[in-house]
Amino acid sequence: MEHPLITKVNRTGYPEKEQSNHWGIDAMGDEIKFGDSIVLDPYGEVILEENLEDYLIERLGFVYKKAE
Repeated sequence: MEHPLITKVNRTGYPEKEQSNHWGIDAMGDEIKFGDSIVLDPYGEVILEENLEDYLIERLGFVYKKAE
């Protein structure tokens, strides 16, 4: 007698492995997916382009101002 899971695999084959779109995590902790625009800093940090302003302010202390 064969285990029911073995019988099922023999009948239907192994399930297709779902392709992951996950590329990594950026310096701000957000998921990067294949195709996302990223920025690399000189020290090897990877930042999603949409997080660049927050990264500059929160991590590097940049200040955005208007010229007056």
